[in-house]
Amino acid sequence: LYLNKLPIDMKQMLLALSPTPKQSFENFVVGQNIEAVHTLKQIISNELPIQFIYLWGNEGSGKSHLAHIASDHGFIIHDDVHLLDEPGQIELFNTYNKCKDSKQNMLVTGLYSPRQMKLRDDLATRLAWGVTYEVIGLSDEEKKLALLKHADERGMKLNMDIIDYCLKYLKRDMPNLFSILEALDKWSLTYKRPITLPLLKEIIEANKI
Repeated sequence: LYLNKLPIDMKQMLLALSPTPKQSFENFVVGQNIEAVHTLKQIISNELPIQFIYLWGNEGSGKSHLAHIASDHGFIIHDDVHLLDEPGQIELFNTYNKCKDSKQNMLVTGLYSPRQMKLRDDLATRLAWGVTYEVIGLSDEEKKLALLKHADERGMKLNMDIIDYCLKYLKRDMPNLFSILEALDKWSLTYKRPITLPLLKEIIEANKI
């Protein structure tokens, strides 16, 4: 089966194969970050009287995902504090003080813990004002298990070679991978054809995913 032989409506469906999914708690795979996620939920629901939360960890660990969720609930967000120059650090320091005075929630992310980034001492102190968590990314095995569980919950029959291919060649964040699985499932149900690795490769190539 090749894309140039597919019906037009099927091609249009495939062109939407990888939409940008809304980042939420529902599509965040918690992994080893149970306490961080639980704390953020409590702050959002006003069950915990904490204004500030600082999240640090490697690229792709899920910090920005949680920051997007917090932003949707009115938090002031500042990503990548480790990239700030001196004026930027002073500005963020002042933002902390303004948020404190106005009782505004704020979430900041960075690559390292507050004292490991050679920041101004006053800003490093502010980063530790509230709660601080290292966000630990999922291992490949954890991602595979999460994808298999997601597929199983939808009743999808998915071979491991398809999951391996997705992890190797597509964007590896979980919301994107979940979104692709769901689009493949819709395609399979609509056209009553199984998803095979050759077909997936053809779709990816045609859509430059």
